[in-house]
Amino acid sequence: MSNAAFVDRLTLELRPDPSRVVIRPYVPGADGDHARAGRIASRVMELDDATVVDELRDLTRDFAGHHAQVEAVFRRRYAEVKGVIGHDYPVDDARALLIGAYFCQEYGYEAAALFNPSIVPHPDQSEVPAGSVRFVLSLRAVGEGHVSSIAFRTGLCDASGGIVLEPQGARAIVPQLADAALGGSRPAGVRMQCEAGYSLSEIVIFPSTPAQRNGIEDLRLVRFADYDGTVSWLGTYTAYSGQGIRQELLRTADFCSFALDTIHGSAGAGKGMALFPRRIAGRYAMLGRADNETISLAYSDDLYEWSTGATIIEPRWPWEFVQIGNCGSPIEIAEGWLVLTHGVGPMRNYALGACLLDRNDPSKLLGRMTYPLVRADATERKGYVPNVTYSCGALLHDRTLILPYAVADSFTTFATMPVDRLLTAMR
Repeated sequence: MSNAAFVDRLTLELRPDPSRVVIRPYVPGADGDHARAGRIASRVMELDDATVVDELRDLTRDFAGHHAQVEAVFRRRYAEVKGVIGHDYPVDDARALLIGAYFCQEYGYEAAALFNPSIVPHPDQSEVPAGSVRFVLSLRAVGEGHVSSIAFRTGLCDASGGIVLEPQGARAIVPQLADAALGGSRPAGVRMQCEAGYSLSEIVIFPSTPAQRNGIEDLRLVRFADYDGTVSWLGTYTAYSGQGIRQELLRTADFCSFALDTIHGSAGAGKGMALFPRRIAGRYAMLGRADNETISLAYSDDLYEWSTGATIIEPRWPWEFVQIGNCGSPIEIAEGWLVLTHGVGPMRNYALGACLLDRNDPSKLLGRMTYPLVRADATERKGYVPNVTYSCGALLHDRTLILPYAVADSFTTFATMPVDRLLTAMR
C-alpha cells in the first residue's frame, strides 16, 4: 500500500467471514406469487402430526445453534405471510412454525466482502479509560448475489491512536420490522427494533423494501448535534433496487432502534451524499456527487428534502481526473471543515485524499491534497473490485485522524495521521 509519509498504516484488518449468517425472508418463485405460497402452506397443513413434529425437531437441531430464538423467528414469519397464503382456518402452533420456516432462508451476509467503513463516537462512553473514545464502525457487507447490508463493530481508540476492536457477538440478528409482507409493496419509511440482550456487533440491517432489494450500500454515519441539544446518529446510504438507485437516510439515537426513510428531491437520485454534523446558518448542509464527477454542496430546511447543490470541487490532479467525491461527512476542526475525498484516476484506480473547507462558508475551498493519502500498490490491488481504496468516514480523536478504509472492495483496515501534518501537506 502506497501512502503519504505522515500516514501510519495499522496492521489491523477486518476480513469477510462466511460463517456469519442471518435468517432472512424468503419468497419462493416470482415476487407476488401468492398462489404458490398458498400451495406450500397447504402441503404443510396436509402433513400428519408426527411428521410435523419430526420436521420441527430437525430444524431446531440444524439451526438453533446458529441463531437465537429460531422458533420466534419462524413464528413471526408465519404472522407476516398468513394474510397472503389464502388460509382462513385455524392453524396449530407447530404447523405455523413449520410454514414460517418455509418462508425463511439462511444467508451469509458477508461471505464475499466486508468494506467501505464509516466510524463515529459510540453513544455510550461510560467506563472508557481516560484519553480514549469508544466508537461504532459501520461496514458494507456483501453476500450471495452481490446483495449489500450494513454490519457493525465496536471498539476503543486510545490516547495514542491505537485501536482495539471489542469482541464480536457470537450470532447475527436482523432487527424486527414494524411491518412486513410477502412480496408486496412496502412504505418508503421502515422502522426496525432490536430486542434487548444483543450487542451492536450482532446487528445486521438487511434490505427490506423493494427500493433496497439489491442492497443498502455505503452508509456514511455522522453524529449530528442539533440546536436544541439533541444528539442523533444519522447516515446517508444508497438504496439499490436492481433497476435504479436512490439516497435514503438512517436515523438512530441508541443503535437499538432505527428509522430508514427516503431522501426526496433531485439530489436523492444521486450517490455519495454526506451530511454535515450540525446546521450551518440555521440550515442542514450536505455534500454530494450528483453528476458522478464533482463534489457539490447543498442546503435544506428539511432533513429529507434536497435539491442538487452547486459544484464546489472539481478534479484537478491526475489521480482524480475521472472523478472526485467525498469519503464521509465533513469533520469540524478549528481551521475549517476537513473532508476526506476519493479520486479516480487511470485504470479506474481509486485513491484517498483530503481537502479543507471554510467553517462559515463551506463553498470556499481553502486547501486540498495534491497527491493521495492512501492508494493501492502492485501487491494489494487485487480483490473483489481491483484497484480501489475507499472510505465512508473518519474519526477525529484529539488531533489524530482515525481513518478506516477498504482495500479492493474486499476487506477493511485502518490508518492514522496527525491532522497538523495533513493540513501542512495541503495547498
